[in-house]
Amino acid sequence: MIPDDLGRHLHDRATQGEPLSAEDQAQLEAWYAAQDRVEMEALGVAEMAKDTTILQTQIDSATMHLTTISRRIQKTAAENAALRREINMLRHQLATQTVPQPA
Repeated sequence: MIPDDLGRHLHDRATQGEPLSAEDQAQLEAWYAAQDRVEMEALGVAEMAKDTTILQTQIDSATMHLTTISRRIQKTAAENAALRREINMLRHQLATQTVPQPA
């Protein structure tokens, strides 16, 4: 763990354009990473990431459910269309039959 005062010092040097040795650059990167972790914890980013994962799982589940329902609707619509064609054919057959007249 890089001491905070050293990290600030390296940061100041880097932002002022001073060249840093490879070791100083590595320490600065480690300090930045530690600062990012502290900031994420303070903002609750880890909790938000967990919430996002839960939400994505719920979205995936809802999408699968909607896909299943959509397929059922499409199947029912196709069955209804077939039944309508059959009804129309039967009506046509009935209309073309000769009806015996009572004597």
